[in-house]
Parts: sequence; C-alpha cells; structure tokens
Amino acid sequence: MVLEVAKPIALGLCLLSLCSVFYAAFLVPASAPEHRLLDSVILLSLAAGICLCSGMIFRELTPEGIEPLISTLPMQMFFWAAGVMVALFVASWYLETYCIFYKDVRRF
Repeated sequence: MVLEVAKPIALGLCLLSLCSVFYAAFLVPASAPEHRLLDSVILLSLAAGICLCSGMIFRELTPEGIEPLISTLPMQMFFWAAGVMVALFVASWYLETYCIFYKDVRRF
C-alpha cells in the first residue's frame, strides 16, 4: 500500500523538477545564456536523480524478471523532456545570437 501512495508523489516530484529545469532554462528574465546554461545543467542533474529514484519506485515484476529502469514512466519523461529542452535551448541560443527580433526605435 505504501508503494501505491509513493508512486503519485514520486511522479509529482519528477514533474516539478522538470518544470524547474524549464523555468531556469527559458523563463529567467535578463540573464546571459552562459548563466542560464550553468543553472540548467545543475537543475537537470538534480532532476535526473529525482527521476532515477522515481523510476526505481515504478519498477514492476514481469514474467521475464524485473522491468528495466529505462522503460519506467519517470525515466521516459525525463529523457523526452531533457531532449526537447536541449533542442529548444540550442535553438533559442542560436536565435538570440544571430537574429534580431526588435526594431530600432531610435530612428523614429
């Protein structure tokens, strides 16, 4: 019974840690990309640990043995979210460096 109560709590912590990585990577205003990168990597490693612990809670016994850790829901969520966030971060860094999205208002 304790395991069934721990699963939603672990999944919630996993989601919360991934949301904090997203916030640090994209929603912190007026910070340099290098600072955002360092903060994001630190939070991503913390989220990886939380998702790893959550994945251990989600493992179940199958006829072949214990389910592989990588196929649990928290680990799959971590890999998908980390992959998408890395791709978005690289794209935002490129666009911030090489594209200008504001008009020069001094000429008006």
